[in-house]
Amino acid sequence: DGQSNQRRRALRTPLYRSRDSISFSFHACFAAEDDVDLEALVNDMASLSSYESIYATCGTQHSDSTPLLHRTDGSGLHGNRVAPLPQAPSNRVTDPRSPTQKLRRSQPMHIQAVRRLQEEELQVRPASLPAIPNPFPELCSPSGSPVLSPGSLPQPSESHIIKVFSEDGVGKVVEVPADMTARDVCQFLVYKNHCLDDNCWSLVEHHSLLGLERCLEDHELVVPVQACMSPESKFLFRKNYAKYEFFRNPLNFFPEQMVAWCQETNGSIPQSRLLQNFLNSSSCPEIQGFLYMKETGRKSWKKLYMFLRRSGLYYSTKGMSKEPRHLQLLSDLEESNVFTVTTGRKMHNAPTDYQFCIKPSKGRTEQKELKMLCAEDEQSRTCWMTAFRLLKFGILLYQNYKSPHQRKTAISNFTTPVRSVSENSLVAMDFSGRTGRVIDSPVEAQSAAMEEGHTWRKRSQRMNVLGSPSPLHPSPLSSVIHRTQLWFHGRIMREESHRMIMQQGQVDGLFLLRDSQSNPKAFVLTLCHHQKIKHFQILPFEEDSQVFFSLDDGFTKFTDLIHLVEFYQLNRGILPCKLKHPCTMVAF
Repeated sequence: DGQSNQRRRALRTPLYRSRDSISFSFHACFAAEDDVDLEALVNDMASLSSYESIYATCGTQHSDSTPLLHRTDGSGLHGNRVAPLPQAPSNRVTDPRSPTQKLRRSQPMHIQAVRRLQEEELQVRPASLPAIPNPFPELCSPSGSPVLSPGSLPQPSESHIIKVFSEDGVGKVVEVPADMTARDVCQFLVYKNHCLDDNCWSLVEHHSLLGLERCLEDHELVVPVQACMSPESKFLFRKNYAKYEFFRNPLNFFPEQMVAWCQETNGSIPQSRLLQNFLNSSSCPEIQGFLYMKETGRKSWKKLYMFLRRSGLYYSTKGMSKEPRHLQLLSDLEESNVFTVTTGRKMHNAPTDYQFCIKPSKGRTEQKELKMLCAEDEQSRTCWMTAFRLLKFGILLYQNYKSPHQRKTAISNFTTPVRSVSENSLVAMDFSGRTGRVIDSPVEAQSAAMEEGHTWRKRSQRMNVLGSPSPLHPSPLSSVIHRTQLWFHGRIMREESHRMIMQQGQVDGLFLLRDSQSNPKAFVLTLCHHQKIKHFQILPFEEDSQVFFSLDDGFTKFTDLIHLVEFYQLNRGILPCKLKHPCTMVAF
């Protein structure tokens, strides 16, 4: 018994060293019970006690996540290799479950742990380091580059198909990229149809079922607008002389009684400051006045006092009060567009003929989502619609207005300047001598004009002799030559001429000629002045077996309508203004 107790006291110390020592002592106890040499066993335990740290690292072979210790001395581990353990004395008993055998079997496991650690470091490194752009993207695939990805590579622009209709109903299919603007489409159609590029062409968004239309701004993208249109809607290609007319004559578009700033300063505001007030984003212009608003779901209209600001269109719930508690938001400018109503007042039971509508710009709109408004007169309606465009787009409209002029200036530096057809560049000339001279005297210029008129008259008489000598049957050329002109529209009704003038912009000098409905031998000149449409009858007069045409009861006579139009393009005469812009129709 005493010898057994001595053995247990000798084996008690390794039991508190480590788990590996415990397992080894457990096996040693069973070996000692089998009469194994105790002294050799104790020596082995003493030699293994100096490698406790190695057993703590390498002996936990059931945990693969234990990191490997890297040591540079010769007693431990070097690099990624496991150092061999010292040899035990030759007289020890070799147990297949000894720690030495376990350590040798665990060597591949530690190598796998090192490889996994290196892989984790490689995965973390790109995210921790700053991304360096690849200077040669075409030499590597997007998947192999941490910076380049398929979503970041520039994709080729997709083409879209749009259909544009002329005023005679003929359509043309145009393939456009996604970033093509309305001005680009107009320039393309002008080039394809050999039209005069005077920067007055517009692409019109027309909704036939709703009875609405508006001219797209030059900077607007065509494809997104088409995406919000219904299948019954379409694009129209037509003239619009009033698109930027408010930059030339702002006082005609903004009456002083409707501009709040003008009322505060008693109306003494120059034109330039009036436009700057609208274009400057830091200013707060305001249009105010009475408008009729159609009630939702009903045919009745209600007269309200409204205010148009940069933040939106408001109406007062209490008379003409401007207090915030009395203002109700009707529409936001950023998410809406202003349209002209083309169906007339009978369809909506409107109180006047001067209707316009505010329609949401995103998505397809139903009838109940429209804000139907009606003004007292044409000048008020034009003021509201123009101010809506200015407050919404601001400086973009001015850039659209200036860009064609800048382009013409750049082109004129390399090409021969085109002579203007305005009255300021035309003077009376005398070509009777070898060289021409400018006639400075007004009296002499008038006599030269009379002489030129007699020359044309004699020439037309000779044509009559060759054609039809009877005064009741004028020459075939003078009777039909005007039908080849763009400003002549034949036998159209009075209402149709009104509609055409309104569609192409009610600017001063916009005109057309048509056959008279009351007199088969006469013609009618339809002219716009101060946003009002007026009609003047052109009557035939007989003199010296020759038929002439006149606007002033025979005081000024012309052999054909072309001479009449050319004269009133240079002279106002009895008209309220000169003829400036011919109302034309485009046919694809």
